[in-house]
Amino acid sequence: MSHDVVIVGGGSAGCALAARLSEDRSTRVLLLEAGRPDWWWDIFVHMPAALRFTIGSPLYDWRYQTDPEPFMDGRRLSHARGKLWGGSSSINGMIFQRGNPLDYEKWAALPGLERWDYAHCLPYFKRMESCLAGADAWRGGSGPLIVERSPARGPLFDAFFAAAQQAGHDLTEDVNGYRQEGFGRFDRTIHRGRRVSAARAYLHPALPRKNLDVRSWRLVTRVLFHRSRAVGVEARHGRSTETFRAGEVILCGGAINSPQLLQLSGVGEPEHLRSLGIRVVADLPGVGGNLQDHLKVYVQHACAQPVSAQPALKRRNHLRVGAEWLLRRTGPGATNHFEAGGFACSNDEVDYPNLMLHFLPLAVDYDGSASAGEHGYQVIIGPRTSDARGSVRIVSADPWRHPSLRFNYLSTEQDRREWVEAIRCARKILSQPAWAGLDAGELAPGPRVQTDEDVIAWVARQADTGLHPSCTCAMGVGPDSVVDPASMQVHGTQRLRVVDASVFPSITNANIYAPTMMVAERAADVIRGLTELAPQETEYHRRGDAMADRPARPDTAAA
Repeated sequence: MSHDVVIVGGGSAGCALAARLSEDRSTRVLLLEAGRPDWWWDIFVHMPAALRFTIGSPLYDWRYQTDPEPFMDGRRLSHARGKLWGGSSSINGMIFQRGNPLDYEKWAALPGLERWDYAHCLPYFKRMESCLAGADAWRGGSGPLIVERSPARGPLFDAFFAAAQQAGHDLTEDVNGYRQEGFGRFDRTIHRGRRVSAARAYLHPALPRKNLDVRSWRLVTRVLFHRSRAVGVEARHGRSTETFRAGEVILCGGAINSPQLLQLSGVGEPEHLRSLGIRVVADLPGVGGNLQDHLKVYVQHACAQPVSAQPALKRRNHLRVGAEWLLRRTGPGATNHFEAGGFACSNDEVDYPNLMLHFLPLAVDYDGSASAGEHGYQVIIGPRTSDARGSVRIVSADPWRHPSLRFNYLSTEQDRREWVEAIRCARKILSQPAWAGLDAGELAPGPRVQTDEDVIAWVARQADTGLHPSCTCAMGVGPDSVVDPASMQVHGTQRLRVVDASVFPSITNANIYAPTMMVAERAADVIRGLTELAPQETEYHRRGDAMADRPARPDTAAA
């Protein structure tokens, strides 16, 4: 059976596209996912605090690894990507951040991307969300993706907000609204104590439609072409190979899998493809280039009082935490812990915040391993606009072989300078008088790390990926671009599009889930031939604007 559209990848963008395209009941949509469904009974997917059990597990995670990173002591960094319905939105930290409006002004300054400015993107951000904190000029109130404001209550959060102000930072009411710069409660994709993944928000409500066919356990191994026109895909299902014909093919595999599949299918740098015995369909050297990500570290302190959330991580408490979540959807299992933080500028030269900070009322790594001590707290920090660039390149014509990933973290002077500034910013906040009676000393990086050289060496040893790979099939019209920004078509081909974080021309200064969904929402209108939503010219904060014009409401956690 032939379909009108085959979508490759049931992750964040794929779920949104499948739902939007199948709204037209005359369009036959096939969604192919290499992983499995996000079964309703899988506690590790749906309990927010259980995310540490999914990262690194082959049941949920593709478990990519980088090549030895030359500026990080030759370390190989693990790179988690979701392998089930919802993709990484089913295993991520559930932080919902759009990025700064000036991220999109940066996109629009590139040739061919003039209509990707903030005014054109904002209506799609609003269409996709139901912001429980309230709809307004910046936030949506009737979209499929429910977004709630974190509570961020307790003595450690109170101290954090006070310390940020003592360190010279402002508070902000909504980092996704008028003003990103500042500190406050973070938004998260959790509702009534459960994770709201792209699969739950978009795909499951669309499943009853007869024109939507979703098939799991299908690893797409190549796109099929007639000359340069995509006519379908080939996929592995167990030991068998299946062929699916379609009027057009849309890749939604993300910044690693989409360029990998393009290269396996003959779209990429010709000499590289020929060296692996792959017939060249389109000469596109930019495929897999321009790889960008966020790097992060944990600045951790021991807590002098028993007020942190650390006891919930103890094995002896797991049964109690799990039972409370199962029975009432409350307690430590109902939070992602990333409840507060902020955006700051590391120096006076940047136009908008280049640092993002998360505050957690516990001292723990992303995989759940805790630092020494019964109680602790931490700031997770890292530069958000690094100029380091890497690549994704297949190393074999075998689709099961993971590609070579090289991010080149810490490879530039700007990146290293901003890392020194980042650690200085975090330490300044964590050394303010607001912590009196709570601070029992810095655990990491520790008192021995003082000089700029010490900081860079420590970051090289300890930093980890923020899990935000992007930009490897960048939109644009130049020689290194891959995707046409007006149609999402892959240059040099017909009936082949890419819609996911790989099409970003540059990474946003925050988590990439929200902008990925925005791109998918907008692409759905383009693919369906609908008139795009009208641009919305809405004011937003710029550096130097007075804070007094928009004071935080008393009900914010920052109050």
